[in-house]
Amino acid sequence: MLIETKGLKKVFKSRGKAVEAVRGVDLSVKEGEIFGLLGPNGAGKTTTMRMLSTLIEPTEGQVSVCGHDLASDPAAVRRDIGYVGQEGGTWGEVTAREELIMQGRLYGMSKKQSSARAEEVLESFQLSEFAGRTVKTYSGGQKRRLDIALGIMHQPKILFLDEPTTGLDPQSRAHMWDEVRSLRERGTAIFLTTHYLDEADALCDRLAIIDNGEIVTEGTPLELKKEVAGDVVAIGLTGNAADAADLLRPKDFIREIEAGEADPTTEVAILRMYVDDGAAALPELLRLLDGAAKDGADIAIASIELHRPSLDDVFLKQTGRSLREEN
Repeated sequence: MLIETKGLKKVFKSRGKAVEAVRGVDLSVKEGEIFGLLGPNGAGKTTTMRMLSTLIEPTEGQVSVCGHDLASDPAAVRRDIGYVGQEGGTWGEVTAREELIMQGRLYGMSKKQSSARAEEVLESFQLSEFAGRTVKTYSGGQKRRLDIALGIMHQPKILFLDEPTTGLDPQSRAHMWDEVRSLRERGTAIFLTTHYLDEADALCDRLAIIDNGEIVTEGTPLELKKEVAGDVVAIGLTGNAADAADLLRPKDFIREIEAGEADPTTEVAILRMYVDDGAAALPELLRLLDGAAKDGADIAIASIELHRPSLDDVFLKQTGRSLREEN
């Protein structure tokens, strides 16, 4: 294992009070995989990553990274990892080539080795065309590619990426996903944090969902979605969604049903149901709700959605909240 943690905790002091940001996290990351930490903003993702990459010290817990004990040998950990933070670390007044060569020299490469490695990395990240321009002239996507190029300049065993695509346009995000996959194919393991459901689903070989500093579930995206078996039917209702839920809850074809709070702007509440066969269940659900409305119930259908379980459904099942709404 490249990363193993047991009982990892971090407590911050705020205005004289102890704030537990990470609460006993157990994780393992294998060689050559993309591992994701998925959760809403403030869930503990970045704090966990900053501890694993030696930027802040854990309050408690045992951690091994690349075979090195985090507490007793943080310098060895730093030699074997790459780290790219949310804000990046590029310097606008120099060229990409100069910055990469400098990074290589900082990791002990000779000038010749660093120059050769810089050209290799520039080519890999499609930056050669801009390599002689100062970084301040780069687009957001180009700067982000350079951030990651800097992180892998010394060929780390594992690369930490903190929210790698935040703020990028859809095309730049797609390019970034391709770069992350390419790194994995070349043997670099990836540990990334994200609050994007599609990113976690598309990129990660395995992922853990974190909420309020605790891991609530872990597995491959497919395994996690299988925890929510069957189909998901989401019906938007105006009026009394709780009464509609009470009406439908006894029906045998509905395994679970949850009524959300009404949106204050639209006054629409989402009634979410887990059923074995959504296509077969929909006509019966509509008939029952329409019949109740005709009999005087205070409900009206505003929207209908049928889909296979998503990672948001997994998060909702584990926490009672939607990750889409949290972010």
